[in-house]
Amino acid sequence: MQDFCVAAVQMISGNSVAANLAQAYRLLQQAAAGGAQLVLLPENFAHLSDRGSAVAAEPFAGTGEASAERHPIQWALQRWAAELDIWLVAGAVPLAERADGAPVPGGRTRSASLVYDNHGELRARYDKIHLFDVEVADAAGSYRESASIEPGDDPCTLDIPWATLGLSICFDLRFPELYRQLALAGAEVLLVPAAFTYVTGQAHWLTLLRARAVENGCFVVAANQGGEHSPKRRTWGHSVIIDPWGEILAEAGEGEAVLVAKLSADKLATVRRNMPLLDMRRL
Repeated sequence: MQDFCVAAVQMISGNSVAANLAQAYRLLQQAAAGGAQLVLLPENFAHLSDRGSAVAAEPFAGTGEASAERHPIQWALQRWAAELDIWLVAGAVPLAERADGAPVPGGRTRSASLVYDNHGELRARYDKIHLFDVEVADAAGSYRESASIEPGDDPCTLDIPWATLGLSICFDLRFPELYRQLALAGAEVLLVPAAFTYVTGQAHWLTLLRARAVENGCFVVAANQGGEHSPKRRTWGHSVIIDPWGEILAEAGEGEAVLVAKLSADKLATVRRNMPLLDMRRL
């Protein structure tokens, strides 16, 4: 790993893709101006409403040139990454196709984290594995992502110029075995784009994020949604960047935010040398 600067972007997305993209671009400009080389957008950054993500789903452009008409979200992401000279991780994009181009059956979508390099080239796609099918004591009452989203199957790591990334999305955070697989595959920085609800985030968000950092000896960059999206949907916010010792490098409250922090290769090496947890496993 080499030292580099990362940013976590916190948004309050709604049901207008155009308005959300304008909000995201403005915040990405702030992150790039602040020196970020890698920027993480939250889950559902382009569309978040009670109607689900399928209404905003678009075909998967793959590694080709996205079309402004057929792939407005992916087209914007390609342009932004190249224009701002950043590696851009799009927290979760609703896609109507699997990675092989096959349509997702049953009218469902895939929730995919897309990674673009600073030339606008797609370098990785991770499809959310764990879906949010739970009862929550909030205005919505219950969430059933599996009704509209097909889960992915495969963990994903990616080598970038400064480090190895481990990709995840939101509800994945509650499943430590995924992050252990990512760490064993070489991940040094774990990315967690999310739309954690206010109730669950207040109870568990920071605890889970610090645990994933400490138990795997990794940096964690977590970009959450952070506000009132509709009468039934409120998210917790508190996006955060955490080092491998569990110390908080930057943390937001609610509302829009751009967090920028430098990730230190020396800190990662020191923590892993002094407490080599991945080598000490017995089970």
